[in-house]
Amino acid sequence: MTIEPLFPLDDPTPAYLVFCDIDDTLIRCRSGVEFLRHYAGSRHGAEGERATDELLADLYARMARGMSREEANREYHRAWRRSPVDEVEEHAARWYEQRSAAADFYITETVDALRRHRAAGAAVALVSGSFPLLMPHVARAVGAQYVLGARLERCGRVLTGELLGRPAIGEGKCVLVNELLGLHPRITPEDCHAYGDHESDLPMLNMVGHATLVAPDGSHAPVRPAVMA
Repeated sequence: MTIEPLFPLDDPTPAYLVFCDIDDTLIRCRSGVEFLRHYAGSRHGAEGERATDELLADLYARMARGMSREEANREYHRAWRRSPVDEVEEHAARWYEQRSAAADFYITETVDALRRHRAAGAAVALVSGSFPLLMPHVARAVGAQYVLGARLERCGRVLTGELLGRPAIGEGKCVLVNELLGLHPRITPEDCHAYGDHESDLPMLNMVGHATLVAPDGSHAPVRPAVMA
């Protein structure tokens, strides 16, 4: 996969890189889950919402029985099989516009941290297993230059429900982080920062010299990453 910035970098040689999860780290919701329910309701009304709730309940039950988060992420994306790309993109923009209008949509402390990093000359990358067509909207709003996640397989202008590459969960995030670091060989991981909220983010947090765990209330706490141990 070729990683390209969403828009030209202010400086092609950033001072360091910042890697940030999205759901419950940068925004106060599980965006992919919410958007799937929104899309199903928009297309099929209450019946679509009920079917989505049943699908998600079954998925959570399977996770409780041992399904990995990586496989659950693939199963979630299979719910988009046969969806027209243009229609999904239109709904994604509409959902983001409506949802982000809420005063508490963004986690202020994380947004402020990313703003400080950008002012210091860093390039910001969002790294998430969320639904890929939602991620650029969040990235543009916070000035993140990169969006790192799995790509959606398409057949013409229709989604197949499959992902190209492994989900951006756990070690999958590390693969993407390494790819971006490879594009900036002068930057060392020890100088980089990362933000996450879940134990599945720990592999990514352990790759950098400055790692931050975001609590449910939005507060930040530094963690000692393995790279510095």
